[in-house]
Amino acid sequence: MEQSTALALPMGGPDLGGLPDLAPASPGLPATSGGSTQLSGKAKAAIVVRLLLNDGAEIPLESLPEDLQLELTKQMGEMRLVDRQTLNAVAEEFASQLDNVGLSFPDGLAGALNAMEGKISRHTYSRLRREAGVRQFGDPWDRLRKLDAEELAKIAMAESTEVAAVMLSKLDTGKAALMLQSLPGPVARRITYAVSQTGSVSPDTVDKIGTALAAQVEARPDIAFDETPGQRLGSILTQSQSEKREEVLTALDEEDEEFAADVRKSVFTYALIAKKVDKMDVQKVIRAVTPQDLTTAIAYATDEEDIATSEFLLANMSGRMAANLREEAGQLGKVKKATGEAAFAMIVSMLRELVTNGDIELKSDEEEEE
Repeated sequence: MEQSTALALPMGGPDLGGLPDLAPASPGLPATSGGSTQLSGKAKAAIVVRLLLNDGAEIPLESLPEDLQLELTKQMGEMRLVDRQTLNAVAEEFASQLDNVGLSFPDGLAGALNAMEGKISRHTYSRLRREAGVRQFGDPWDRLRKLDAEELAKIAMAESTEVAAVMLSKLDTGKAALMLQSLPGPVARRITYAVSQTGSVSPDTVDKIGTALAAQVEARPDIAFDETPGQRLGSILTQSQSEKREEVLTALDEEDEEFAADVRKSVFTYALIAKKVDKMDVQKVIRAVTPQDLTTAIAYATDEEDIATSEFLLANMSGRMAANLREEAGQLGKVKKATGEAAFAMIVSMLRELVTNGDIELKSDEEEEE
């Protein structure tokens, strides 16, 4: 029996990847008989698919490459009746090949990369995707849907309003809403209005737009850092002593106000806890830090905003615990700067870890103003 494959149909049920390609399909098959040896691999694939569909099996044929979908459909259109002997022979052959399967590898390079994602370096993964080309990876819109809302907004602003409207329409509603939120008001209004003009856009046009946009994403050069320069420097200054932090930020203001503003957005200090943390999350913060760091921070707080944070924390814990912390902080007296700054940094570090793990969520700028 020949071992080459005519069709490989990924599905929840049986894998059709073992169907043999015995010969070119015969045009117009009448009622067939005499077993399966006179049938081509395409004809056998059509019989198996028809049999599975009759039994109500869910077969995601849409995940096949378009040319294979066409071949399979045309083959089914050319066939007529198949007698029970031939049907049983094809089914037995298919079942026999399934029984002989010992290990199944991912389908093509796309499947291999999906299986290896996170296991090989990001650089190697990106390089293989680029070399294979966007079309190797099925629906290009699936690639675009994985981007975050800010990236999608940047793409939308770089494209025509009509293209952006198609992209908005192809996203899931939640991601589309976040993308709109990331766009300037006038741009968002133009794109949302343009959605009303997409009623007559053909599937082929939508596919070409998706392919072009996904190709742009794949063509972007690899970057060494996941965070922006402002975010990286902001994280560093968050862990720095206040004097050095203000010294650096003042110098940045003089050199590049826009970059300095970006850095300030990423700097998180003890003083910002009262503004950024919801009172319902205070207990989570308190459990994450040591009582010693909390007592030291309360005793060290002298600036108005630092004191406001201490009072915010004390007001949202049990009265007994708050009284004990006030008493212990009073007994500490004047705290050395290095000790106080270290306590501030430890509390902020633990808070950022809670945010990173998804245990708490910081307030947005709009929520701060409410």
